[in-house]
Amino acid sequence: MSIGHPLFLLNLKAYSGHLGSGALRIAKLLESLGGELGVVTAIAPPVPDLARVAAEVTIPVLAQHVDPGDAGARTGFVPVEAVVAAGARGSLVNHSEHPMGILDIEDAVRRLTERRLVAVVCAADVGPAARLAETLPPYLAVEPPELIGGNRAVSTARPEVISGTVERVRSVSPATLVLCGAGVHDRRDVARALELGAEGVLVSSAVTRAPDAEIALRELLAGF
Repeated sequence: MSIGHPLFLLNLKAYSGHLGSGALRIAKLLESLGGELGVVTAIAPPVPDLARVAAEVTIPVLAQHVDPGDAGARTGFVPVEAVVAAGARGSLVNHSEHPMGILDIEDAVRRLTERRLVAVVCAADVGPAARLAETLPPYLAVEPPELIGGNRAVSTARPEVISGTVERVRSVSPATLVLCGAGVHDRRDVARALELGAEGVLVSSAVTRAPDAEIALRELLAGF
């Protein structure tokens, strides 16, 4: 199950300016700019806004996290069934800000795949990426935690992480597409990630903390 590539995936996290109507506003902006510039885009809004955003845009909408296990008496959890009911197309899995154990990752990816939903599994480095590729996710995003939210992009600070991840993941799961995250701020970072073999980028702070989200998005999308 794929939502296309090369892919620009925007994770809104839980920044106050991108909750509720703010999440919908930036989702519509991303939808418009992606169409204008011919880039495949997707967005991961906060879970409370998932259904509203999914109902009002045509680009793929993903949850930021999904829990393993069935729906039921599980207060505060996000089962795959909730993602389906919200009209979303899939979920991030094991983001560094919401880490999961390997058995839970395997279960979450399996449950998403069974429902033809997209799993974007996150890994911190080459070794973990190779291990997580064994879950056969459609996408795997490599994001060294020390660079997330910083001013240095992994594509320039540690380019070997991208090229190494692409090589190792392809040897384990040839169908899995590698995304690059952590510190991606401008078109040069995006273009370099693609040159190193990535099939897209996972971005957050470059947009969510920008003074003008449209300017930031146009800059990043120009790298495709």
